[in-house]
Amino acid sequence: MRLTAREKEWNRMIRAEKEFLVKGASKKDTMLNQLLAEKVPDKLQGTLDAAFAKAFETIFQKGTGIIEKTYKKEELEHQYQVNAFAADLKENKKTLRKFSKQAGSASTKNLLLTSVEGIGMGAFGVGLPDIPVFVGVLLKSVYEVALSYGYNYDTAEEQYFILKLIETALSHGQPLVRGNAALNQYIESPALPEDYDLPAQIASTSATMSKELLYLKFLQGFPVVGAVGGAYNTVYLQQVLKYAKLKYQRRFLYDKANGGWTPDDAC
Repeated sequence: MRLTAREKEWNRMIRAEKEFLVKGASKKDTMLNQLLAEKVPDKLQGTLDAAFAKAFETIFQKGTGIIEKTYKKEELEHQYQVNAFAADLKENKKTLRKFSKQAGSASTKNLLLTSVEGIGMGAFGVGLPDIPVFVGVLLKSVYEVALSYGYNYDTAEEQYFILKLIETALSHGQPLVRGNAALNQYIESPALPEDYDLPAQIASTSATMSKELLYLKFLQGFPVVGAVGGAYNTVYLQQVLKYAKLKYQRRFLYDKANGGWTPDDAC
């Protein structure tokens, strides 16, 4: 039986998701991490945990409006409506891929932004103060992907989805597999877990991020050579964005197939 354009997009997304899981099955320490392992202070992990958690808490409480001033939310919402109408009018590969193309366009600008910011602050030996800026760019990037697929980000449910998405994208092995399964379950039944606690989820996401970025944030605290650590902001942002696009595309295609999507849905 011939597959529809939507079914083909779903299968393409499933293959990309499997590739992401296979690639993240194990973590390989770089030569740089091995060189820095014995030099990182024991207490730095806890310091980074707290710094990432504080950044998320501050932005969720009072920083979303500031982030929204850095991009044109209304234009993204309008473009989504245009793409949704076109897909409803004639659903094919071209119209269905308009959403991912829009998400990719926004991502490119943010990757450049975090590269300039990370290298610039690292060159001056700015490590910990870079974290709120990095988290801000990270959330901005995910927000723009969400809007490209017609989803908002200012409810408790969406905050959970985004935090879990970031944590999973930076995980490896079984934590990656479990996180991916939890997100897929949420996509099919969008409700907060019964035991959900926002501070606890922020702490969990922050711990994963600090563990992944530990050595590089340590290196970023030294002038000149810190630029190398700052440059890796782009690597991790790219990893999160790649996964975010997969999850929002899955969510979009699932909702479209199950009556949870119409071209008139407002963001």
